Amino acid sequence: MRMNSSRQSGKPLKPKKKKPPVSAEVLASVDYKNASTLKRFISERGKIVARRNTGLTATQQRKVAEHIKRARFMALLHYTADQIR
Repeated sequence: MRMNSSRQSGKPLKPKKKKPPVSAEVLASVDYKNASTLKRFISERGKIVARRNTGLTATQQRKVAEHIKRARFMALLHYTADQIR
């Protein structure tokens, strides 16, 4: 049986604490008019990045998705990636 080098002492590993994905200042500045901030939450294909990848809470993810959709409607963001067009 192979053992991990950190477990050779017989002590169980502690789970690593997840760091917050974005700072509170970034979430406070999430607005449909701030397209540069919203681009952090859009994939290179133009899709809204999933919550498990961004690390946001459900409430924060809904807020971000709502503002992305508003920015798309106002033509501040693209619906699709430029490479696909």
